[in-house]
Amino acid sequence: MLSIFTLDGVPEIVAGDDLAGIIGDAADGMLQDGDILAVTSKIVSKAEGRQVAAADRDQAITEQTVRIVATKQHGHGVTRIVENPLGLVLAAAGVDASNTPDGTILLLPEDPDASALALCTALRARFGVRLGVIVTDTLGRAWRQGQTDVAIGAAGVRVIDDLRGTTDSGGRVLEATLAAVADEIAGAAELVKGKASGRPVAVVRGLGQYVGELDLPGARALIRPAADDLFRLGSNEAHAEGYAEGLRDGAGAATPPTD
Repeated sequence: MLSIFTLDGVPEIVAGDDLAGIIGDAADGMLQDGDILAVTSKIVSKAEGRQVAAADRDQAITEQTVRIVATKQHGHGVTRIVENPLGLVLAAAGVDASNTPDGTILLLPEDPDASALALCTALRARFGVRLGVIVTDTLGRAWRQGQTDVAIGAAGVRVIDDLRGTTDSGGRVLEATLAAVADEIAGAAELVKGKASGRPVAVVRGLGQYVGELDLPGARALIRPAADDLFRLGSNEAHAEGYAEGLRDGAGAATPPTD
């Protein structure tokens, strides 16, 4: 059986807070061996001092952009889908103005896997049980409406369940099935945490088979390698790149790219 519940007693987090201590106090007497804590990235960012002035949002997005994947003009400006330094592809590089003090915005944690490892190590030491920690954030998906939470950091959790080489119920060998376990856990936990409940930490119980050693690969392992990415650019960006390549090769192009 799978059960998920949130922790009460997590206050508003500010820079420099002992996040492991605060979560530990809220979870005191409640955790069991094999539990996985899903921690909203916002409180990790706040504790790590990742707040900047809202007036600097555009510059912050630019500074957090490694590669522009796609842009979309609309009535309120331009949405940028970019790859950020963590390898995540998302809108506005993950720079967020929700659930932050007025006049400020939040950057994602600088190293969410390291943040998850620090939390997991401290909480395991405090409670003496095997725990996993997942740091979650909300992302949109290509070809799908709406957003869902995914894992951007993880420690002590097997983030991918590699089923290749096993057989299905009909005896057929699975050749490509990699279950994104950490993302599935993050999405399930978000159903309980919500976006405005003031409960940024959820405990997921019943998935102890995915909890393991602290040296398991983190959430970065969920990012598809560039060589395997069949949809690496938006249509305008792919057009522009092909046009430029055609000019370099002397072949020209039928039409230049347009916005």
